[in-house]
Amino acid sequence: MSFLVLLLAVWIEKFSALRHQIQRDGGWVRELHKLESGARLAKSPWLVLVVLVLLPVALLGLLLLVLNPVAYGLLALPAHLLVVIYSLGRGDLLGGLGPFRDAWRREDLQAAAHVAKRDLDICADSGEQLLERVEGHLLWEAYQSFFAVIFWYFLLGPVAALSYRLLALAEEHGQNPALVERAGQLRHAFDWIPVRLLAASFALVGNFVAVSRVMLHELLNWNISAAQLIEKAGLVAAEIPAPLVGPEGINNLDRIWELLLRAAVLWYAGFALWTVLP
Repeated sequence: MSFLVLLLAVWIEKFSALRHQIQRDGGWVRELHKLESGARLAKSPWLVLVVLVLLPVALLGLLLLVLNPVAYGLLALPAHLLVVIYSLGRGDLLGGLGPFRDAWRREDLQAAAHVAKRDLDICADSGEQLLERVEGHLLWEAYQSFFAVIFWYFLLGPVAALSYRLLALAEEHGQNPALVERAGQLRHAFDWIPVRLLAASFALVGNFVAVSRVMLHELLNWNISAAQLIEKAGLVAAEIPAPLVGPEGINNLDRIWELLLRAAVLWYAGFALWTVLP
């Protein structure tokens, strides 16, 4: 059932607006702000995470225990699908890059810097640095929005996928520095395996030797962040040249996206083989 859910999730993401109707975080974020600023839990970030992360995933686990035996698990299928869609990243990654791509193609660095700040929350001191940060943004967002979620769903089910997304939301929207730090620590642990698996996938679908050199030094490095590792591996795997203003620079983003697509196909092929093998 896991592989079927992942196929349906991709289809819905590409051809339906259902994802945007499901991914509504307003109520959860309001509760987060209320609890982290309240007198009782303001100094207990772990308790806030227990209430807003552990409690929802525990309730989801109980619901799935009830649904799984009913009708041979057919009632659990919609629940799995809804959780996976909710757990995917927010926004349209390629659509969000559109204004930046247009400005960069016109060689309008001022407009490119403006839309990067407005749409991507990225600032830089130079045009070259700006494009490099956008390239890293593309790799990181693709990883955390898609690859990390499908990895944990396929490995441990919807409970793990939902846990990852709720921790990401707590880290992104939290206003209490202690809570943001705790959520980031837990998310770093969640990222440790899938980000290295994706980097290894880049080696198989990109420049194997260059990625191997990166992984040789960073494979067991607990202190490197997932964003840093995936940026290092992705840029060398896609053989990205130095940043250039104009259409040549946009080609860098296209090459990274093609690398991500090849890695996604590799993952789905691996999931399919794992499903059919006895």
